[in-house]
Amino acid sequence: MTGKIDKMDRSLALRIALAAVAAAGAYLVFELGRIQAGHNIIAAAAQRSVFEAEIDRLEAAVARGKERIVLLETAAGIERAAYRNVEASLVDLQGKIQEQQDAIAFYRGIVAPADGTAGLRVQDLKFSRTARERAWRLRLVLIQAMKHDRKVSGDVVLTVLGRQDGKPRRYSYAELLPDDGERRWAFSFRYFQDFDREVVLPDGFTPERVNLSLQSRTRSIASVEQSFSWDASPG
Repeated sequence: MTGKIDKMDRSLALRIALAAVAAAGAYLVFELGRIQAGHNIIAAAAQRSVFEAEIDRLEAAVARGKERIVLLETAAGIERAAYRNVEASLVDLQGKIQEQQDAIAFYRGIVAPADGTAGLRVQDLKFSRTARERAWRLRLVLIQAMKHDRKVSGDVVLTVLGRQDGKPRRYSYAELLPDDGERRWAFSFRYFQDFDREVVLPDGFTPERVNLSLQSRTRSIASVEQSFSWDASPG
């Protein structure tokens, strides 16, 4: 009888010891996750400061550019003989200002979007013709707004809707690829990622809309589905 009790006591002690080891292991994993998250938050805060400093620099450059435009326009009114040179300088400067304003909008979309919504989103989507017949260059820019403590990974699923020979028709991205095109479209980034791809439209097909699904594989970061007209940009 005593032997049975000793055996039960040893079994109970073993179970208690295993439970203690499991609890300690779980605690260590928890603490490791907290440390790693802390490092990610610190890195994200540092990068956010870089973006904010870049916004300040670009805004100052835009202000200086606008002051220069006023001076050039005044000079154009006074010295008509040099008007063409001044006009060329104006066009060039206005182009640079537009580029700087686009950059400001881009960084603000990452740091503090106008709608105040955090998460995965499409910053820009454009289609432009190429030298190849029926071929289009596709440029896609994805960003993660506001929260940058972890990478977001997933897949882009793109569908083009339109009409072919007068009838509604849709094509998946895989159906529009050139022969050497990469069929899988994965993304993985913390702040932003841009893509340049090529699609080839079938004969007789007129594109009208693009359905875009960003399928997140990262926990706590939601997937996104959006629809755009073929010639519109969300940027």
